[in-house]
Amino acid sequence: MPHFIMEYSPNVESDVDIPALMQVIHREAIATGVFPKGGIRTRAVKCDYYLVADEDPDNRFIHLTAKVGVGRDMDTLKQAAQRVFDVYCEFLKPTFEKHYLSIGFEMIELHPQLNFKKNNIHQKLAQQASGS
Repeated sequence: MPHFIMEYSPNVESDVDIPALMQVIHREAIATGVFPKGGIRTRAVKCDYYLVADEDPDNRFIHLTAKVGVGRDMDTLKQAAQRVFDVYCEFLKPTFEKHYLSIGFEMIELHPQLNFKKNNIHQKLAQQASGS
């Protein structure tokens, strides 16, 4: 964990390099040191059907959700979330200044008893780090 899920309106793609934005978010999440590298997932979902505010087709939206596991204190989560939000907004600044754009971000803690995972990527990263 965490999983970063970005949903966006297709008209965002005319100004935003979505893969580059994903990389910025992913790398900042790693740089916080709060989340294990092997658990971070970042993906984007283009929403072909959407309505924003007054239904003007020129309106744009991009919303990022971070689903994180429990066990971290609120200050740690808030600081990590703020770092991600800052790089996210900075990347989107040129588009925000040119177009009507709604930027959202929420961090959600997953219920510890209702969150199931199976992941062997941590093992791979540990082997790489030890040189095996």
